[in-house]
Amino acid sequence: MADRGPTSPERLLSRRSWSEARFLADVLRTETVGGGLLLLGAVAALIWTNSPWRAGYAALADWVPWSGGAPLHLDLNLATWTADGLLAIFFFVVGLELKREFVAGDLRDPRRAALPVVAALGGMLLPALCYVAVTLAAGGAGLRGWAIPTATDIAFALAVLAVVSSHLPQGMRAFLLTLAVVDDLFAIIIIAVFYTADFHFLPLLGALAPIAAFALLVRRRQTWWWALVPLAVLAWGLVHASGVHATVAGVLLGFTVPVRAGRGDGPGLAERLEHQWRPVSAGLAVPVFAFFAAGVSLVDVDLAGVLTDPVVLAVVAGLVLGKSVGVFGSTFLLARFTRAELDEDITWADLFGLALLAGIGFTVSLLIGELAFGAGSPEDDRVKVAVLLGSLVSAVLACGVLVRRNRVYRRISERESRDSDGDGVPDVYQQEESA
Repeated sequence: MADRGPTSPERLLSRRSWSEARFLADVLRTETVGGGLLLLGAVAALIWTNSPWRAGYAALADWVPWSGGAPLHLDLNLATWTADGLLAIFFFVVGLELKREFVAGDLRDPRRAALPVVAALGGMLLPALCYVAVTLAAGGAGLRGWAIPTATDIAFALAVLAVVSSHLPQGMRAFLLTLAVVDDLFAIIIIAVFYTADFHFLPLLGALAPIAAFALLVRRRQTWWWALVPLAVLAWGLVHASGVHATVAGVLLGFTVPVRAGRGDGPGLAERLEHQWRPVSAGLAVPVFAFFAAGVSLVDVDLAGVLTDPVVLAVVAGLVLGKSVGVFGSTFLLARFTRAELDEDITWADLFGLALLAGIGFTVSLLIGELAFGAGSPEDDRVKVAVLLGSLVSAVLACGVLVRRNRVYRRISERESRDSDGDGVPDVYQQEESA
């Protein structure tokens, strides 16, 4: 046999393949890339559903990959598989991030967590009230969708912030991340409590067994994929059979993973698993879900009628007005009447930009819309239009504020760079005087 030394073609190919795969995974972990893929999936769906070939999109979404799964309630079409199955990966990553924030992050310290936690609560309560007020004023139809504008999309919001934040303080990202994490936690609770139909207790009780086995393995730092993946799938299937939305299984599994490192000073298991699964979530699960969730046909649709529909107006008002006033107002009131203070690097103008950014509600908002009105229903199509419109308006307004704030911080940075000794006099003037 030929000697396969360190420079053999086989080894070179293996090394290159591994390095390229690792590079791709690192790219998918980038917030701007994740948000871009999410946007790409939504735009592709909108283009296809409004093209002459829109029947193909509907056929693909309605295709049932496993027709024999009826006894297990798994005879789902492709669109439902993405919402119930793939999105569980996204919520698993969210669960890991939540656990890490509560154990080792900003949410560990109640004093530091108070403002973003209250901001998240205000940013969920006021959008819901806006939605209810608009729908009641129009006769009360569509009240079941009250929770649609309460969710902030982490991927989109952080991606927009990353695009415009060349000079914005890092504290803004930490505040937005904490706000979005708490927002996701309460969105999960809302889904489990208010949007669970045909609840069956025994399958949910049975799901505790694989979740407990999963927890036992990860607690012992046994990360055998051939054991963990089947346990996770079994837990997901039982939660789905119980009537609780199956994505909740992803969160519960994420909560079982230990955060702190065992022996040694390396990263904890939660951080390592989040690092491994985030590319799958950002590069596959969320974009594919967006592709099937955002497909709404506007062909032969009365746009004036859609844009004046109470549900559409309620969702847009909740995302644009309710989120911004809720986040900013609750934070201001807490700081005004308690000892809580903003991060010293963040101004109230910065917070206003973040409050507008919180109105980007895509992934979870679309999911709640499907749960509230049923996938493919006329109300669901209107919800998709409303979520897209409200998120777009919020993103544009937030960019307007944040770009302006970025210019301010850039000028400050340039002024400080010209005054390296910190005496308040630009270095160039000192050099001229010495010359």
